[in-house]
Amino acid sequence: MKAAPILAGLAALLCGGARAIPEGPDFPSAEWTQREAANYARVGEGPAEQAANPDFLQRWEEQNLANTLAWNQRALDDPSWLIAPSGNTPVTPLCTVWREQCAGDPFRYPEAPGPDGAPFYTNEADVIPVLFYDRGCARISGRVWAPRDGRNGLPAVVIENGSVQAPETLYWWAAQALVRAGYVVMTFDPRGQGRSDQQTPTGVQGSNANPTVFWDGLVDAIDFFRSSSVQPYPHNLSCAGTYPTTMTAFNPHIARIDPARLGIAGHSLGAAGVSVVQGYGAAGADPWPGQIDAHNPVKVAVAWDGLASASGGGYGGGTPTIVPRVPAMGQTSEYGLTPAPFTQPPDPESDKVAYAAWRDAGVPVFQFTIQGSSHYEWSLLPTFPATSWCADTSSGACEGGWGNPMAEHYTLAWFDRWLKNPGESGYADADARLLADSDWQPRYSFYLRSARAFPDRSGKAHVCEDIRAGCDDLDLGAPGGGSAGGGGGGGGLGPALLALLALLAVGRRRALRACASPAR
Repeated sequence: MKAAPILAGLAALLCGGARAIPEGPDFPSAEWTQREAANYARVGEGPAEQAANPDFLQRWEEQNLANTLAWNQRALDDPSWLIAPSGNTPVTPLCTVWREQCAGDPFRYPEAPGPDGAPFYTNEADVIPVLFYDRGCARISGRVWAPRDGRNGLPAVVIENGSVQAPETLYWWAAQALVRAGYVVMTFDPRGQGRSDQQTPTGVQGSNANPTVFWDGLVDAIDFFRSSSVQPYPHNLSCAGTYPTTMTAFNPHIARIDPARLGIAGHSLGAAGVSVVQGYGAAGADPWPGQIDAHNPVKVAVAWDGLASASGGGYGGGTPTIVPRVPAMGQTSEYGLTPAPFTQPPDPESDKVAYAAWRDAGVPVFQFTIQGSSHYEWSLLPTFPATSWCADTSSGACEGGWGNPMAEHYTLAWFDRWLKNPGESGYADADARLLADSDWQPRYSFYLRSARAFPDRSGKAHVCEDIRAGCDDLDLGAPGGGSAGGGGGGGGLGPALLALLALLAVGRRRALRACASPAR
């Protein structure tokens, strides 16, 4: 096989079409600056629409009061939550009261009257609060969510928060969407977050002061989520008597779960945790450290801002080696944690470092960047800079928006692709939703390339290095290898696709340089 013709075809694939990134006005120019100003303005949409909506402000204040009363009542019922070993005070962990920004979307609580409030908890979901010890004997507060329809053998997802000001309440949008799609879900506050303990009884911290809790703690959460009356959660046994608090012995929804179908999702440092944990047990990675399962039970991962790899996107020298092991989706923001306008075009490949590691390893992967977005598209913090996420409250719920609906669409589709079985809702059209480029193309970044390399259920490989430009996905035949998840089909990418991916790794920059100047 000659390299030159393949590279020519690769160049055509990478250039994609008239809107190949980088696209738009030349830099520097007044037109480029004007477009950038309009793009950056998107991060002000969320706070502006909230401030102008009296219904949002009233519901938010009502929930602030309810959350404060609930936190006070917990301290009255069990004063050990405020004793010195826990590290808890009225202000630590940050967001411990779930007030103000920490309340998240105020329409997603049982106290709210709209469709994501009381009717959801009464008619659609059975949500049970849980408490369990992590490996350091810090108390972890969480919830397990299951559809209120009595079905068992369901796929399951564990969601991990971001760090600092990011309690589990900010991710209930994902929990509700997954429950409605037929999943059992767990949300929780890692050590140092929200309503969990700030520290262990010996003073070992959580949150950013000790980022290891975002992978160690995720493993502990998975152990709890998969514990049962036959296999009680082990750290509750080893930490028994640390506090007088009554702990939850095992997952009360364990009977609803298919143990062969587990996904994980996380945001920010939680995305780092997801990136690490999915890889445990792979060649070159640390062995699976959990105590319930002999081997890593995770079948698919979603990392919200963003997917990390050993070659880039890691979190310091203490981060365990990250090895691609299961299908992974990375979702990324343009403007990041502290949004500021671009003063020059960013490297269009800069969000694809982890994507390349998965692709080159032959493990299914999807990476996209949301146009005009900030780090807070995935954590619904009122007043924080983000694109629109509560455009319309006329139904009694936050509807519409820009970045978060895109995140929800692709998160559900990716989990459905790798975790759903034939006959289950979301199985038949998962590939179509992942490939619905025309529906979401206007929201893909025009600065940063989004890409995918995964097989659909028929075995056709979808390899595209610039989704916004348009994709002419290659049909390489049925890939080899078994499914990475329940009902998936085509979990391995096979020798033909591996050969192409190796070529992509070697020739991508050369092919990109061969692209003609994009249309203006």
